[in-house]
Amino acid sequence: MSLLNIILSLSFYLVLGYQFTNDVIHIGHAYQKILADCLARYYRGLLGKENVYFLTGTDEYGSTNQKAAEKRGITPEEHVDEISSKDKAELDSLNLDYNRFIRTTDSDHHETAQKFFQNVFDKGDIYKGSYTGLYCEGCEAYKTMSELDSDGRCLLHPTRDIQKVEEENYFFKWSEYADFLKQLIEAKGFVLPEGKRREMLGFIEQGINDLPVTRPEYKVSWGIQAPNDPEHVIYVWFDALINYFTAAEPEGFWNDDTHIIHVLGKDNARWHALLWPAMLKSAGKTLPSTIYVHGFVNLNGEKISKSKGNIIRPSELVSQFGADATRYYFIKHGPVIEDVDVSVDHIKQVYNADLANGLGNTASRLARLAETSGFEFPLSELKKWDETFTEHFNNFRVDLAVQYVWSKLGVLDKHINDNKPWAIKDAPHLQKILAWEIDELREIINYLEPFIPETASKLSAVFGEEKISLKEQLFPRL
Repeated sequence: MSLLNIILSLSFYLVLGYQFTNDVIHIGHAYQKILADCLARYYRGLLGKENVYFLTGTDEYGSTNQKAAEKRGITPEEHVDEISSKDKAELDSLNLDYNRFIRTTDSDHHETAQKFFQNVFDKGDIYKGSYTGLYCEGCEAYKTMSELDSDGRCLLHPTRDIQKVEEENYFFKWSEYADFLKQLIEAKGFVLPEGKRREMLGFIEQGINDLPVTRPEYKVSWGIQAPNDPEHVIYVWFDALINYFTAAEPEGFWNDDTHIIHVLGKDNARWHALLWPAMLKSAGKTLPSTIYVHGFVNLNGEKISKSKGNIIRPSELVSQFGADATRYYFIKHGPVIEDVDVSVDHIKQVYNADLANGLGNTASRLARLAETSGFEFPLSELKKWDETFTEHFNNFRVDLAVQYVWSKLGVLDKHINDNKPWAIKDAPHLQKILAWEIDELREIINYLEPFIPETASKLSAVFGEEKISLKEQLFPRL
């Protein structure tokens, strides 16, 4: 059975690594959302909308949010309500078509997280102990010296002081799942791309230690109460991972007949590839099918960070370039595997070259030629997406998929320039040339929806008629 046939026999549950509500999302976070939305639209095109569930949302508990609220002189609930609302608005500016925007403060998640914790506790995989070590509040994670730089600071949060922690916690027997995890990750296809799979195997080889999965309530009051002990709250990473199950299980998307995909940044890879499967195994739940890990977006050669003041929000790019152009840029040039560097100047260059002078110009030229010719252009049945296109998507290479579509556009543009339909005087010959070119553009439009859905809809409305007329300039040159 081919990969495509296997896919067509499944439902898909596409989930993102959630967004932490210590601050509003920036363009680095936006890449993950655009990538996942692109994949969701592709699978809906194959399977039907009802067979694909796309989840995003915010992770709202933990000491970082508690302290951010204290610093602002408001309650944690007020803080996360504000940030979550702004995050959702940022995502909506990108025209994301998600099924649910979940918040870990949602009441159904409270109930599910406590039940899940209790299941693992009843299994005998949670025990009480004492932790003495290091903690990074930026990561909301326990650290070893090997995970810090030469100055003893977190590699991801070098401006924050590492805390020395000594506290009583409940621990998850993570170490007992090391062999299971090694076998799981050695099977190619569970963690992608290959470099991240090898990295996860390296973490296992270094040794997996049992993990504190609660914090004392007197230290961190902003959290979901542990069901077995009211003096403890569930550790933010343990609670937050469960949100995927909270959303999917009642909708019938967390089972062995569903292909469950996590899309996340490399900073969250270990939690999703190593901790989450162990938690699910302990609780007797279905495992994810694929953990896809992408790189980071850097801006003008530097890491995006609040301390550097180089943060750009998605809505700022949408205001300047539009949602589809912003999506297109990050799909084509985003960190699908390795880190990438972006700049507003480069976004503008790509906008003008690929969208204004490329797709927009080609569509406008053909529409004008069709309209002035006076001919009608009967609709032919559109072909399904071809094997090259589907192979790129099934390998998560949306960058190659969009480049493939633009290569088709290049062939069409060359055909127009070579045949010069504006200069053809013979009416039957002109009709034949234009009919081929318009059919080719209709095929290209059929490929656009996962990438630039608003533009695809506009072009479908114009070229989906036998009598063609396009008045709007799709991508004005900047």
